[in-house]
Amino acid sequence: MTEDVYIKSLELHKKNSGKLEIKLKSKLETKEDLSLQYTPGVAEVCNVIAKDPKKAYEYTIKKNSVAVISNGTAVLGLGNIGALASLPVMEGKAALFKRFANIDAYPICLDTQDPKKIVEQIKAVSPGFGGINLEDIKAPECFEIENELQDIGIPVMHDDQHGTAVVVLAGLVNALKVLNKKFDDSIIVISGAGAAGIAVAKLILTQNPKDIILCDTKGILSRDRTNLNDSKAEISLLTNHLNKHGTLADALKNSDVFIGVSAPNIVTEEMIKSMNKEPIVFAMSNPTPEIMPDEAKKGGAAVIGTGRSDFPNQINNVLAFPGIFRGALDSNAKKITEKMKLAAAYAIANSITPITSRIVPYILDKDVDVTKLVAEAVKKAA
Repeated sequence: MTEDVYIKSLELHKKNSGKLEIKLKSKLETKEDLSLQYTPGVAEVCNVIAKDPKKAYEYTIKKNSVAVISNGTAVLGLGNIGALASLPVMEGKAALFKRFANIDAYPICLDTQDPKKIVEQIKAVSPGFGGINLEDIKAPECFEIENELQDIGIPVMHDDQHGTAVVVLAGLVNALKVLNKKFDDSIIVISGAGAAGIAVAKLILTQNPKDIILCDTKGILSRDRTNLNDSKAEISLLTNHLNKHGTLADALKNSDVFIGVSAPNIVTEEMIKSMNKEPIVFAMSNPTPEIMPDEAKKGGAAVIGTGRSDFPNQINNVLAFPGIFRGALDSNAKKITEKMKLAAAYAIANSITPITSRIVPYILDKDVDVTKLVAEAVKKAA
C-alpha cells in the first residue's frame, strides 16, 4: 500500500510539474485590458496604496494571501533535507490552503539555516502577504524565528507547533468526554520535546491538567537536568510537578494520557498496561507511530488516535491551519493569539456530535465543514 502511494505520487508530481499554478482573475485580451491591469492604469492603484497602506487590502491580493515558508530543516519524518527538497511539501501545504479555505498560498523555500537571516528575509517579503505560515523549521530555532516575527503587522504562525497543538487539544477534549474524565484528574505524558511537543504542552496547560510530563530522547524533562536547551528548561518549570526522573517507560506508569510526537516504535504494549485504567493514546509519529493501534488496544488503550489517514481519529494539522488563517485574514488580525487557538480547538471538538469513539472529524467529511467552523470561531475570538 505505502510503496504504491509513493510510486503514484511520483507519477502525479512529474505529470503536473508540481501542484500549483497562477490563474488570472480578469481576462487579459485587449488593449483596454492591458491598460487597466498594467500600465498606465495600475499607477493610480500604486498611488492610492502609497498614500494609505491599508488600501493594499482592498486593491491587491494581500488580503487573501499567505506565504508558506520553510528552510527544510525538519520536514515530515525526513528531517533536515534542505530548502529545495522541502518544496513539494510547501506546495502541498499551499494546495491545502486553497482547497479548504480558498486562501492563495505561495511556497517560499529559504536556503539558509541562520535564524537571524530567516527573520530578515521574511520581514523583507512580508508586505506582499496577509499572513505567514512557518513550516518544517527545526527546534529550537523555530521558537526564536516565530517570536521575532510577532510584530510585523500580519499574523505569523509556526504550524508544526500550533496547528498540532490545536488538533491534539481538540481530540483530547473529546477523548476525555468519551471516558467521563476531566483534565484536572489527568496525568499527561508527552513524548517529544521539540516544536510540537512543547507547543502541545503549553496549550494543554491552559486546561489545568493534574500534571504534564515531557520526555525527550534522554528521558523525562526534570528541573535539575543539566542538558536542556532554553525552550526545554522553560517548559520543565511549568510541568512535572513532582520533578520525576527516568525514562519514557517510567513516565507512563500510572498516567492517563500518552501523546507521541517523537519516533516510531518506542512504546510497547506493556508500557500501555502500566498506565491507569482506560488510558488515552495519541501516537502521532509518521508514517510509523510510537505504538501501532492494535498493540495499544491490547495494552488497554480506550481511545486511540494517530497521525495516519488509514487509521481512525487522524490527528492532522489540516483540521486547524486553513480555518485559523481564514479567520485571521477575515478579521484583519495582526497576530494569532492563544484565545484564537483555543477557539479553534473547541470548534474542532464541538464539530463531533454525538461523541463516541470518533473524537475528531475527517477533513473530507461531507457532513461538516470544519474549516468554516474554525474560521468563524477564530474570527469571533479575534
